[in-house]
Amino acid sequence: MKAIFARLMQQLARIAIVISTAGLVLMTLIIGWQVFARYVLNASPAWSESAALLLMLNYIMLAAAVGVYENFHLGLKFLLDAVPSHIRIVLEVINNSLIIIFGMAMLVNGSRLAAFTDDHIMPALNISRSFAYWPFAVAGLFISIFALERLMLAITSDNSINPPKNTEADKR
Repeated sequence: MKAIFARLMQQLARIAIVISTAGLVLMTLIIGWQVFARYVLNASPAWSESAALLLMLNYIMLAAAVGVYENFHLGLKFLLDAVPSHIRIVLEVINNSLIIIFGMAMLVNGSRLAAFTDDHIMPALNISRSFAYWPFAVAGLFISIFALERLMLAITSDNSINPPKNTEADKR
């Protein structure tokens, strides 16, 4: 069961990275078109800046969620390296619990903002303003799920998720 869940998380992270990469490429193409249209054609499209910002919101939020999966989010690694493994596990449980709470707050509040702005229209794109807030909700869900996996790994394993090799703290 644990292996199936781990595989599912890996696939979810891979999908998020593919979508993020596609968003980055598409945003780059849109900005390139905007620059070409402005300086060569003297007719910059009105929608390009808004579309690029919306794409950037989407791919950054998904990439941030994958950062939790890959464990390259901000953290105090030096603190984890300085304590014995049994304390390290407790700190990882606390850390991942806080990340889950943060992700759930993003999910709830991003959903609320999206619902609140659903009837507001972005003039340049002629779409709902809620599209600017759904990435926070989706990323919050992904962050919570990925942190839950890390929390389960910390609780069920004998060692911490990323144990340092032979630290001085473990010799004490």
